[in-house]
Amino acid sequence: MSAPLWPAPTATAPVHATVSLPGSKSVTNRALLLAALAEGPGTVRRALRSRDSDLMAQALRALGATMTPSGESASGADWTVTPGPVLAGAHIEVGLAGTVMRFVPPMAALADGEVSFDGDPHARKRPMGVILGALRALGAQVSGDALPFTVRGPLTGGEVTLDASGSSQFLSGLLLAGARFDKGVTVRHQGPPIPSQPHILMTVAMLREYGVHVDDSEQDVWRVEPGPILARDFTVEPDLSNAAPFLAAAMITGGSVTVPGWPERTTQPGDQLRGLLADMGASVEHTPLGLTVTGTGSVHGIEADLRDVAELTPTIAALAALADSPSRISGVAHIRGHETDRLAALVAEINGLGGDANETADGLEIRPRPLKGGVFHSYADHRMATAGAVIGLAVPGVEVEDIATTGKTLPEFASMWADMLRESR
Repeated sequence: MSAPLWPAPTATAPVHATVSLPGSKSVTNRALLLAALAEGPGTVRRALRSRDSDLMAQALRALGATMTPSGESASGADWTVTPGPVLAGAHIEVGLAGTVMRFVPPMAALADGEVSFDGDPHARKRPMGVILGALRALGAQVSGDALPFTVRGPLTGGEVTLDASGSSQFLSGLLLAGARFDKGVTVRHQGPPIPSQPHILMTVAMLREYGVHVDDSEQDVWRVEPGPILARDFTVEPDLSNAAPFLAAAMITGGSVTVPGWPERTTQPGDQLRGLLADMGASVEHTPLGLTVTGTGSVHGIEADLRDVAELTPTIAALAALADSPSRISGVAHIRGHETDRLAALVAEINGLGGDANETADGLEIRPRPLKGGVFHSYADHRMATAGAVIGLAVPGVEVEDIATTGKTLPEFASMWADMLRESR
């Protein structure tokens, strides 16, 4: 049975709107895990409620933490987290959540017994061998190199060398649990450059906020000392990567969109939208009220290395398909292993609407052509779905398959999109 089609609204006037975003998935899932490993109860405020974050909460509950949400809305909640001994015998469903499938196994290795993992069909294709091999090297018993697999601890930590060039999550997963290993953990990266470096900086910064000592002074080496993880209250920032399609709407329609609460300083990779959108022709202004992007209705092509912000590739590619000059996106070979092969998917969907895109060894080349309506397939990938919505603003007749897949990180996307357009009338 095919997924339902969502008629992507076409803008009939410049978009002028204020769009408030729920909390960052990346920050939420790190904070929930650290709270579950802490030395006492704590609260994670303004946490995202989405499929990925709910899967993380379910995993932590299965491993022994008490997870109590309050002040719930469709997109957010305050979680009171009471840690407990990490329990063996749990079964963890990871869905398609990279943070769950890669952050939780090192925590599970603290249990004195077996923990099993499985996920959605496509999750079984996602790379896991690096993190599972690292756990084996540190002393855990691991069956399998991809989902489904089991982890049996306890392990005591130590030093391990790995190649994290496939995903920064391999490294972050070990660091987040490292302080709870008796010997801590030292992780050495050996291989091509690690993508999404800002996510590693985010992990290290959050560990320090929870009182963990991390030494990252040596290139490609991270040392986490054993010790307590502090119990504390933590407030999650808005998800800046989820701002991308809404800010793109301002550019495409020649309007203006403001995202309130945009932090002055942040480790979120999505903050690089400021420079990227400016390079593509937008006016970008950061004020105490938030970030405002104003467009002219014309979008310029771009040459950009998105290695550190690969999650923005679908939105930047959608803008490039509507631009007035060619674009080249590089540094993102690793997104072939994301929720879907995003490079192949973007080429197929842009070309399916009459565009001209092709894959390179590590990215995309996109040459603008007049686009036509048609089905834009999402591949159960939230960022593919929002890319289809962006193109639909300028191209009548675009239908996005399974817009509900945006619930992975932005549960109310379709209604927020409609509200943005309604506010502009």
